[in-house]
Amino acid sequence: MNPYVAILAGATGLVGRAILAGLLADPAVAHVHCVGRRPPPLVHKKITAHGLTAAEVPPLPPASVLYLALGTTIKTAGSQAVFRQVDHDLPLALAVAALQAGVSQIGLVSSVGAHAGSSNFYLRVKGELEQALKALAPPGLVIAQPSLLLGNRAALGQPLRRAERWGQAVGRLLGPCLPVAYRPIEATKVAAALRQRVPTARGVVVLGGADLQQAAPGPTGLSA
Repeated sequence: MNPYVAILAGATGLVGRAILAGLLADPAVAHVHCVGRRPPPLVHKKITAHGLTAAEVPPLPPASVLYLALGTTIKTAGSQAVFRQVDHDLPLALAVAALQAGVSQIGLVSSVGAHAGSSNFYLRVKGELEQALKALAPPGLVIAQPSLLLGNRAALGQPLRRAERWGQAVGRLLGPCLPVAYRPIEATKVAAALRQRVPTARGVVVLGGADLQQAAPGPTGLSA
């Protein structure tokens, strides 16, 4: 395919960082516009950084593809209201702005179990975002629904969370006994699956655990 321009929201997280590494290594990607609350993890000739605040989404440049990897935890956010703002309101506003800028394909990092009718607040917010993005009717929408994300959080300056320590232990012990949708998964595989499917997506594509586990990990590091 011809070289294309991508917008990436959330380049400093586990999946976002892996998506960025893959985009920079891909000769089909002409440029990456990184949009986030923090600057991207490196300076690169293919990167332009755009600041993002909770109150304002900046005008987005012309592009073909949008990757939404923004996310936080309720503990980090400090309240359900702030969590909703980061995990629902900002991604949705970015999607609207991206479509206005010419984006035709959107990739979203969501969660296994996401459902707008869930009694679990986290999963309900994730499901409501999925539902809202579908209502925008982009030409292509790819939704990744991973279970617990695994990766090198130390490289991001983040401590290993209790749930991740538990998930790694359970994954080692039970492995194939767990339903594939609920197996902990490397963030690099989620990133690779999105990079492979999003640029040519048509309609709504949901990538569950089996789809994500099959993806080749792709680049894992960043270099200037």
